[in-house]
Amino acid sequence: MRRLLFLITSLAWAQAPTIVPANVVAEMDVEYSRVGERVFLDIFRPAGDAGTNPAVLAIHGGGFRAGKRTSYHPLCIKLAQRGYTCATMSYRLAPRHQFPAPVEDAKAAVRFLRANAKKYGIDPARIGVTGGSAGGHLALMVGLTGPLKVFEGSGPNRDQSSAVQAVVNFYGPTDFTQSYGKSVDAHEVLPLFLGGDLAHNRQEHLTSSPLYYVTPLSPPILSVHGTKDTYVAYEHSVWLTSKLLSAGVDAELETLTGAGHGFKGADAERAEARLFAYFDKHLKPEAKQTPILVSDHGLRGEVVGMLWPSGRELFTRPNERGHDAQSLPGGHILYTVGAKGKVVEVDAQGREVWAFSTGLEHPLAAQRLPNGRTLIGDAKQGRVIEVEPSGKVVWEYQSADLANMRMRNVNRTAAGTTLIAVEAVAKLIEVDADKKIVWQWQSPEGDKRRLYQGRRLANGHTMVSLSDPGEVLELDSAGQVVRSVGGKRLDTQFGWASGLAVLPNGNWLIADYTGRRLVEMDAKGNVVNQLRTGERTIATVVLVE
Repeated sequence: MRRLLFLITSLAWAQAPTIVPANVVAEMDVEYSRVGERVFLDIFRPAGDAGTNPAVLAIHGGGFRAGKRTSYHPLCIKLAQRGYTCATMSYRLAPRHQFPAPVEDAKAAVRFLRANAKKYGIDPARIGVTGGSAGGHLALMVGLTGPLKVFEGSGPNRDQSSAVQAVVNFYGPTDFTQSYGKSVDAHEVLPLFLGGDLAHNRQEHLTSSPLYYVTPLSPPILSVHGTKDTYVAYEHSVWLTSKLLSAGVDAELETLTGAGHGFKGADAERAEARLFAYFDKHLKPEAKQTPILVSDHGLRGEVVGMLWPSGRELFTRPNERGHDAQSLPGGHILYTVGAKGKVVEVDAQGREVWAFSTGLEHPLAAQRLPNGRTLIGDAKQGRVIEVEPSGKVVWEYQSADLANMRMRNVNRTAAGTTLIAVEAVAKLIEVDADKKIVWQWQSPEGDKRRLYQGRRLANGHTMVSLSDPGEVLELDSAGQVVRSVGGKRLDTQFGWASGLAVLPNGNWLIADYTGRRLVEMDAKGNVVNQLRTGERTIATVVLVE
């Protein structure tokens, strides 16, 4: 009789087999790590989709000691039907495996998805994580400790990043030091997970609490929590969201008034809808993205193809810390390798198809002209040349005023004249085919400022980028300022304005060289979008043809 009762109880708790619809492909029991024991993923993705999708990792709850990844099969199927690759994971459970084992497993799962992005149709730059209760805690730990190495563990794919781009947390605990007394089972759950209670193991309670890992670099986080939760108090999500917002992070709190731990009915539908909307906002590409090319003169020394304004990087090419780059048809790129005295053109696969170095010392500027020739500015020599594809120099302008690195960018105008930035004295000169200076502009502050680049606009005006303070000016034909962004304006400050481009919408895209950011400005001088470039120091920015 007792055996029959056990069988009936087991059947009552068993989850019905997952029915995978025809528009979803599922792969079950995919081993992603084996540290202490084997752990697995179930992966769902859109059927017949050969592209790259955003991905979501779903982490089950169960007080760190129970639960199954199959509980997230329904959500993963819905996400797959919305164009995501969704994986739900198992992880090592307490008390046999205590903190940080499950955090290490979750980070290993993210690394696995990145390492196998091509196989599962994943865009490795767009991965999110979600979970409920204990799973919410693990999702938060993955999101908030992305830059840290302390919880990576010893699992596979250590060459991959475990960082994620968005987190949706369902009622996960954020500060274990404040869980006791606010939870009906914290006194049972936490000692098993952390190896002791608060009185005897306070340090581990702090180390395992997501709240203490919030920084301005934290990813966007949505928390969904009910006000009547007796297992994880609602305040946990309030504390976290408040701290994230104080740090300048995109964070939201969806409050479900009267809801408890584990949502049902209308609350479950509302929580799910918020999850979809939040991941769509942060993981799906924006409808309008402009391909751009930037030249990183910083330590990484790369030409980078990216999308604006998301900043999503598409490819990189080493440039030995060169200054200039230009997009050419067919995915080709022309760029300077100043330290090697060379200008190169590579194809879409990065293979060199043309190069010029004869007589060059330190070229900082290069431009492919409509006639197929290449304009090159050598700052060491103070020399600007026009070179045929064969390497024959057919035009040259040279001046001692430009030599010894006093010159920066050069650019051919539609009228056939050449704009040369004399950086050392903040002067822009325009030279015609006969090597005569036909127009020039001098900053009133003279050699107290630096001028990096000049660009002739379609309306006949000229853009110039300056430093000390960083500023971009639009000058009319008489050299009068008709528009200024940056400069002494306190609401918009640049470190050093360098590269310039005009976006299809007419806004200016400006590279802030020392500020290490890209900034989009509208006609009124307002910041529309900006992207912090981290360790990248951008000299040139251009649109991709």
